[in-house]
Amino acid sequence: MLEKDNQLALSMGLTARTHQLCLGLESGAADILELVTPTTAELLLWWFGEDMVLARGGNNGGLNFHTGQKQAILNVIVAHEVLGKDHDNWTLLDLYKAFAPDALLTGTRLNEVAQAKHAHPKYCFKMATGTGKTWVLQALMIWQLLNKTAALAEGIDDARFTRQFMVVAPGLIVYERLLDAFCGKLIENGNGSRAFASSDIFKFADLFVPDAHRDLVFAFVRGNVCSKSEIGLKATGNGMIAITNWHLLNEGDVAENAEEIEALGAPLDPPQVIEAVLPLTPGRATGNSLDVLDRRYARGNVLEFLAGLPELMVFNDEAHHIHEFKREGESTEVEWQKSLTKIAETKGRRFVQVDFSATPYNDVGAGKNKRKRYFPHIITNFDLKSAMRAGLVKSLVLDRRKEIGALPLQFKAERDEQGNPALSEGQRVMLRAGLKKLRKLEADFARLDPSRHPKMLVVCEDTSVSPLVAAFLQDQEGLNNDDVMTIDSGKKAELGEKDWAPVRQRLFSIDHHATPRVIVSVLMLREGFDVNNICVIVPLRSSQAQILLEQTIGRGLRLMWRDDEYIDLKRENRERINAGQEPGSLLDVLSIVEHPAFQSFYDELIAEGLAGTTGDDMDDTSATGDVIAAELREGFEAFDFGIPFILQEADEVRDHHALDVSALPAFTAMRVAQLTDLLGKGDTFISQDLQSATLFGDYRVDGAVMNVGGYNEYLSRLTRRISQALSEPVPKGNKVATHLARPYLQVNTAELTGWLDDYIWTQLFDQTFNPLDGENWRVLLLQPVVDHITKVFAVVLLESEQKHVTGQTEVHLRYLSEVPRLMMRESHSVEVSKCIYTRLAWPARNGGLERTLIHWAQADTQIEAFCKISENRHTFVRLRYVKDDGLPAFYSPDFLVRTADAVYLVETKAQQQTIHPNVQRKLKAALAWCERINGLTLEQRGGAPWHYVLLAENVVYEWQCKGARLAELLDFARLRPLANALHQQALI
Repeated sequence: MLEKDNQLALSMGLTARTHQLCLGLESGAADILELVTPTTAELLLWWFGEDMVLARGGNNGGLNFHTGQKQAILNVIVAHEVLGKDHDNWTLLDLYKAFAPDALLTGTRLNEVAQAKHAHPKYCFKMATGTGKTWVLQALMIWQLLNKTAALAEGIDDARFTRQFMVVAPGLIVYERLLDAFCGKLIENGNGSRAFASSDIFKFADLFVPDAHRDLVFAFVRGNVCSKSEIGLKATGNGMIAITNWHLLNEGDVAENAEEIEALGAPLDPPQVIEAVLPLTPGRATGNSLDVLDRRYARGNVLEFLAGLPELMVFNDEAHHIHEFKREGESTEVEWQKSLTKIAETKGRRFVQVDFSATPYNDVGAGKNKRKRYFPHIITNFDLKSAMRAGLVKSLVLDRRKEIGALPLQFKAERDEQGNPALSEGQRVMLRAGLKKLRKLEADFARLDPSRHPKMLVVCEDTSVSPLVAAFLQDQEGLNNDDVMTIDSGKKAELGEKDWAPVRQRLFSIDHHATPRVIVSVLMLREGFDVNNICVIVPLRSSQAQILLEQTIGRGLRLMWRDDEYIDLKRENRERINAGQEPGSLLDVLSIVEHPAFQSFYDELIAEGLAGTTGDDMDDTSATGDVIAAELREGFEAFDFGIPFILQEADEVRDHHALDVSALPAFTAMRVAQLTDLLGKGDTFISQDLQSATLFGDYRVDGAVMNVGGYNEYLSRLTRRISQALSEPVPKGNKVATHLARPYLQVNTAELTGWLDDYIWTQLFDQTFNPLDGENWRVLLLQPVVDHITKVFAVVLLESEQKHVTGQTEVHLRYLSEVPRLMMRESHSVEVSKCIYTRLAWPARNGGLERTLIHWAQADTQIEAFCKISENRHTFVRLRYVKDDGLPAFYSPDFLVRTADAVYLVETKAQQQTIHPNVQRKLKAALAWCERINGLTLEQRGGAPWHYVLLAENVVYEWQCKGARLAELLDFARLRPLANALHQQALI
């Protein structure tokens, strides 16, 4: 086994076990659903059930967890909730024994995981930058919160769950991002208040929280989030979400208490006297600053508060900061890991540590012996390579300029005798190369979409170099002051809180503005800087630490072009890069100006087909590939389509004539005496047999319908059943009134009861019948009698119905031209003349049938206008239907086609797909829509009648080969409504 695989044995073993338990989860048939709490089972089906995933838009572009996020969530639930269920203590060593026992026999792994700092539940998620670690964090918090709440409601104190959370950020940027995710963006001039509606929890509630639990989750988050200055001070309600950065937990300036020898009678050392008298002593750097002293004192109280909590779950974002480092040959824990260990000491398994990092390892060794040492508690591995293959992050290309490769240049800043830095020639060349690429991207992207603004990130070796970079770009490369933004770790302290706020706002909103074009930083932006438009990175920093390079590259990995129109193009880029070719475009491609210090990292990615190279040849190639915009043509109005939307229906009021009970048919199949002999006296087998009988033809009823205590109760039950039978859609099976095709408005139930009573007394048996005489009413319980009464009244109520229309139907036409242009591939599109757009496109994969139809429509003189519908742009051109599983869904037809006589909704399908149940359901929904629209006036529907056509592939090619017109095929293949009982003159 490779060393890396050995280090990740826990993740591999746990993932394999999770796969076994979760087989069938999408359909609700997985073993894990029986092993978790009902609350967790509900969450799993909400997050990953096939029905809910499709309802949120599916896995391609919908609001759902991707594969890496799903695996991370499932792994921790299996490790913590399922396997940790019956353990008083659940440590990292226990986790290894359960999933990777062989790994304990390798090297020093057993000694490592048996240390005291691992003596509690501890999980690490290895997830690449840009793959949504914060979503996983929030999902796990909701899992814990809802389970703890449900357990407490049942009087159970389940140690696996908690309502006490702390989220630790490595620095200011990540800290601010986490506050935005939980509390929402800062309100401008709002005195520090935040808009909760802009938080992730609220915006993506359809994904995170089932409907029934949203109020609880929203209330908990809004009332219990504590910023770093509020921890231990803010009153919260039965729980807490503390958000802080690691500085609050850092005790590095507090000396360890060493064992001292007391010499009685010796004079006291002055510092000892001061230390004994004063609770806090001033620091050397900040002197007597009261703010600093107050924070140091409060920090001690915070640690005491956290240590005193009975339970706590800690989420460490960017957790590579918290592990050991080597100093003078000895491993030393960073100070805030020591604080976490102290907080965990009294809690046992009720302290849970969850670490997130794209780079959960330390670099050890040097030169050829340099290697990665991964954290021992990694339970899931979704690395950069997996994210690239899945298309979840940008593709990576290296800019290898000839001048860089040809000249032996110095890539570190030059320094004079006094140590003053100056940019080296190598750095200047790299900056020019990056700026040249940026200008090309800006020009090409502007032609495609003027609202997209690519950015360049320059990472400097130290803060003394970053001003030199900014000056070089402005003085020698012609950039304006607004074009360059310099961000260093001391920026906030330099500006102060008030002046930092607009800088921060500008920094995090750069995606939406043309300036700044270049961001210059040292290390401050290597984490938490989550913007999408970084397209060029110039790594001037020459550190050999690979972890810094990976973090730097991570800043530019988030997708910029997320629209579905670009999926095919980006997939082709990945395929070309994997084949060792240059990408066809630079959409969602991160360009890195190559730095020789990181050659080994580049070579590794290139060898695996995950990084490509670009050279000067790309200068003549458009950065957008063959993506073009098809605009509205001149005179598009003649080819436009107006889709009718019914905003308000005319009200249809129904009432009934008073029934003439004497005219209703009597029950003549048997006489009353025969029915009485059949029934007998008292409760006989007939009454019991009705427990499973079919009543009213359409409804399977239980015995409660017939187990009545008297005649009045019988009338009540019969009235309700007849009303329900006429008010609800009729299921398949034996039917009484087969003509009932639509829901029926209930008649006044009091009147119906009166009519039933009169009918039973005077007409039912064609003679006077007293149901209150003895037990005569029991005759009415017999199935033939009940069936007769139900059938008679179902028919007569419909015949007595009167309809009155009040008000007017209000219709609004929405036109395809509301979308002024479509983005498409030039190689998969064609110029057309009978469409509102200058070109129409078809899918790059399996788009042959659509291409054929476009060419055929263009050539057919009987086609007056047509358009290929874009599901992503023409979002209003869609119909609602109910899928085979009963869930509502939407779909868009492929084409709109107009002839002189009609407008057609055209759906194209491969032959084998036309019989799919969901395709048939779409067909029925479209037919019903067309029928309703055709019921409008000519002016309301915009002219010609509407029809739906489902074209199978073989039919299209057959008619085309025979020289037929497309208009003829559409008229022939249009679906026509079937005749039904509503069109008959009589009901029966």
